[in-house]
Amino acid sequence: MDGAPSKGVLSHLNLLEVLARSRKSQPQQHSRVNELKAKAAALMKQRDQLKAEIQTHQNLQKLRTSMDRQNSNDEEDEMDDDSENSENSQLLRLMARHTQLKDLLDAHHLIGGYDVIKTSRGKGVCVSLATAYEGVYLDTYNLEIDMKPKLRISRHNIPPFIPLNDLAEQSNMETNIKDFLDLLSRHLNAFAGRKQQLKIVKEELKSIEVMESNVLCSILVLMFTVPRQKTAVLCTLDYTDHTRCLPTRVHFDSEDQELPNSPEWKKNCSLLKETPVHKAIITMKKMGHIV
Repeated sequence: MDGAPSKGVLSHLNLLEVLARSRKSQPQQHSRVNELKAKAAALMKQRDQLKAEIQTHQNLQKLRTSMDRQNSNDEEDEMDDDSENSENSQLLRLMARHTQLKDLLDAHHLIGGYDVIKTSRGKGVCVSLATAYEGVYLDTYNLEIDMKPKLRISRHNIPPFIPLNDLAEQSNMETNIKDFLDLLSRHLNAFAGRKQQLKIVKEELKSIEVMESNVLCSILVLMFTVPRQKTAVLCTLDYTDHTRCLPTRVHFDSEDQELPNSPEWKKNCSLLKETPVHKAIITMKKMGHIV
């Protein structure tokens, strides 16, 4: 009787002890699991870093191999292609030099310089004079000038309506060739400017009719139309100063005899004297004076 109850109590106590131990071990197991998960995450991160480093190393190795092969090929071909490479290098240097000289030449023109080269006969020089208007290069003219036995123009392609001999005498070319070239350049550039203005009027201002012009572009007659009265106006531009692109005289003819003396047409007269003709016409159109 005494043994059975004692055995039952002891068994119960053992069971309680086992349960207690089991409960104590559970937090430790959870803690161990979390620790293992963190370690696994760290190892995965380290693995990814190692993969990236390996890939980078492989890429660098491929690049080095490619460069080594290229250098090897270059060294092998150097002897065979030495003359070709030399010619290519020389060509590149010449192209760079050509571009540099062209830029210098453009700057030379912009500051009013002249291109001068020695003639093949060695007794004179060839002078090139470039013309331009509003930043656009136009025609280039050349003179071949003999220096011996005396200074004289031997050949040229100056337009015949430019008084070359008169300009040479006027500027005393034999003693001061620079003054002569400056005067000739002003005549040529003024002619080029007047010619370019006339071209713009014909091509871009279709409502304006060009009635008359001469080869020197020193006389220009235009037909305007007044919008309100539908009256025609003949405008004569006279460029008596052949070294300028602007007219020295402007004259209007109209059936309405009072029109040329009206304030707005006096303003138009001043505008045409002070502004290139194509720009003056555009302004007159904007003001509604002509169509």
